[in-house]
Amino acid sequence: MSKVSLKVVVAGRTYPLTVQASEVEKVQRAADDINKAIKQLQENFAVRDMQDLLAMTALQLATKSGRAVASANNTTAPDYTEVTEELKRLAEDLDVLS
Repeated sequence: MSKVSLKVVVAGRTYPLTVQASEVEKVQRAADDINKAIKQLQENFAVRDMQDLLAMTALQLATKSGRAVASANNTTAPDYTEVTEELKRLAEDLDVLS
């Protein structure tokens, strides 16, 4: 794979990066997400310190990412064995009472 030099702006600062050509769009999207999150925090809260905004944004995006990973890892069907067994027992009890 070929590497590409790229400049991204995060929180008003420009950062030069070297990334795989296939990763350029992903990196640009990530920078856009960070900048949007910072802007949203600035608009919704009385926080102006950029370090605080970056820390809050990092926490927000890491939490969101963690939820996405957990959701992706939970691709197996839930185990309803215990519930099914309990329903069978209840049905048998009802049959006895009838």
